[in-house]
Amino acid sequence: MALSKNTRKVLKVLARRGAPEVLFALSRGTSRFSDLESFLGLSPRTLAERLRELNLLGFVQRQAYPEVPPRVEYLLTPRGKRVLDFLSELDEILDMVQEGKR
Repeated sequence: MALSKNTRKVLKVLARRGAPEVLFALSRGTSRFSDLESFLGLSPRTLAERLRELNLLGFVQRQAYPEVPPRVEYLLTPRGKRVLDFLSELDEILDMVQEGKR
């Protein structure tokens, strides 16, 4: 069985530094860029790239408000929640496999 092009694309993004952490951070609720930056400890450039990639995949929604100063918030989409559930389940499976090897 070969993985589809879309699956490979998603796995490539999820394997990048900070991508799963961004999803887990957004599972706590809507966050602003500065909040994510301080919580995750990622550089602004890395965080901006991950948010952009996750947004393009439909895992994260970017909500900009027409205010002065501008306010932008990020939230996890239902699709992002499904991916996060998958990652959590994968983590549990890998823990069980690791325990079996001991």
